[in-house]
Amino acid sequence: MGTATSSMAAKLAFYPPNPPTYNVSADEVTGKLHLSIRGHRPRRAVDVEVMKLPTNKGNEIVAMFVKNPSASLTLLYSHGNAADLGLMYFIFTELSSHLNVNLMGYDYSGYGQSSGKPSEQDTYADIQAAYKCLKDKYGMKEEDIILYGQSLGSGPALELATHLPQLRALVLHSPILSGLRVMYPVTTSCWFDIYKNIDKIPLVNRPVLVIHGTDDEIVDFSHGKQLWKLCKDKYEPLWVEKGKHCDLETFPQYLTHLQKFVSAVEKIPPL
Repeated sequence: MGTATSSMAAKLAFYPPNPPTYNVSADEVTGKLHLSIRGHRPRRAVDVEVMKLPTNKGNEIVAMFVKNPSASLTLLYSHGNAADLGLMYFIFTELSSHLNVNLMGYDYSGYGQSSGKPSEQDTYADIQAAYKCLKDKYGMKEEDIILYGQSLGSGPALELATHLPQLRALVLHSPILSGLRVMYPVTTSCWFDIYKNIDKIPLVNRPVLVIHGTDDEIVDFSHGKQLWKLCKDKYEPLWVEKGKHCDLETFPQYLTHLQKFVSAVEKIPPL
């Protein structure tokens, strides 16, 4: 019963781009990995590194690290559904530049060129692998990391946040209360539900910024509002008037508000 329910939930929850929007290739001389997006390799930049990371579920995920020489904080970004690194590449590089942060983005198991099949537990293993890479390879400390979860990505981001008491901050972008609550107006948590963010958000003691569009047609605006109400350390939320599920980055207040948030949490002394 449990296996069947998990399989059904996976089919309902995960929509990786098919085919993936990018390929991974290795430089013939250096062996360094690069992304080729829709047949066109992005302009090579010394500040972007592509890698493959093993997870504790036996998969190998593709990740990219955008280095900002003047940054003191690092954004670990969990993207939304129906996206992969090819679609997120330019958003990641722009956010790194405009927010003055390093940025680690990664594809979930079964997304892009990452191996395996997507599941709730695999996404938790995926973000753990990305976080481990930030610590082990780049020397990042827990207190210098901001977790960012967009839509479905709010699940793994929030799960990891509950295990990082010294985390600098958390951003939830068009977040879900839970997988089941996206489809049905349930009021209690069911054992077979996935990404029970509503039960986890009170466990986070660090600053939380919630961003949601008022006209979101996929995840109702009420999800973001309720999660913000349940936050212990609330930062001024951003409710984007007329904003939908996949267009919030196009509104000028999106970047302005994020910049204010990053600047504010940067001034908070580490625990």
